Amino acid sequence: MGDETRSKFKRICVFCGSNSGNRTVFSDAAFDLGREMVNRRISLIYGGGSVGLMGMISQAVYDGGCHVLGVIPKALVPIEEDMGLPFFFPSFVVSVQFSPLAFVSISGETVGEVKVVSDMHERKAVMAGQADAFIALPGGFGTMEEVMEMITWSQLGIHDKPIGLLNVDGYYNSLLELFDKGVYEGFIKPACRNIVISATNATELLAKMELYAPLHKQVAPRQSWDIAEVV
Repeated sequence: MGDETRSKFKRICVFCGSNSGNRTVFSDAAFDLGREMVNRRISLIYGGGSVGLMGMISQAVYDGGCHVLGVIPKALVPIEEDMGLPFFFPSFVVSVQFSPLAFVSISGETVGEVKVVSDMHERKAVMAGQADAFIALPGGFGTMEEVMEMITWSQLGIHDKPIGLLNVDGYYNSLLELFDKGVYEGFIKPACRNIVISATNATELLAKMELYAPLHKQVAPRQSWDIAEVV
């Protein structure tokens, strides 16, 4: 552990795809982020899947000896089973009826802790409340919806935690350009554009996030929001 770099973050929530993408550059980025988190002794909070980029980063962080917490709504547990995904098993589904926390296994090996919640809204609130920062790897609609909500919450003043986009091979270029267009057209305040941090690799992204300081004037202070008790 001589090469460890200690971080101000204890836990980072990572939003990412349940697919791996069509090119290995995306899976490489997931493993790289996982290894960088391990190097900095940062625990992972994520959406609780075992396939795609979600499975890759969770395995990398767990294998590196850091804590992994997956948060999944009850409604998605049977979907994981019906799709033939290996993350949840019938015995686990029964056990969570008695306890909100349980351990899951892939091919018989424990890979982390899972918290089953009532719905998608609670899922995001729990993930946000547990995390010190947020990172989005490449992903689809779900990934984008989750990270956009965290950006909105920051703008409103619900939290002031860093939010980073891991812009793998330009995946988020168009989204970043849209944010810039929003500033140009007067729909996004320039100071709010600072909420979104981006970099092409995990090392640079985490370094930028460590230095983040909000520049925008929050719509309302944290104490004005009920959700503040969670985050």
